[in-house]
Amino acid sequence: MPAPPRLCSCGAIVPAGDLCACQRDTIRARKRRYDATRPNSRQRGYTRQWEALRAEFLRQHPTCAFCGAGAEVVDHIQRHHGNVALVMNWNNLQSLCKHCHDSEKKRRERGHY
Repeated sequence: MPAPPRLCSCGAIVPAGDLCACQRDTIRARKRRYDATRPNSRQRGYTRQWEALRAEFLRQHPTCAFCGAGAEVVDHIQRHHGNVALVMNWNNLQSLCKHCHDSEKKRRERGHY
């Protein structure tokens, strides 16, 4: 039996497991505010050298380290926080599919295994 719909704080009835339009707008606005304060990719260490390293790493490691699917993302095992030595360290890289990078990796970083 499916879960019943719920009542959002704005008064809208929302299907179970879904977000109300007002909630989606609030989340988008919060993300826009965060992105406005975040350094751009070049400032975070993602240079042309990184792009070349990333392409070579994906060529040599084409499958996701978590699920074995085709990899699309080269992820840093240890967070680099702009440290160029960690950004460019081959041993600090792993290939991940987009799904595992956006879900499983984030869960592990937060400590929710």
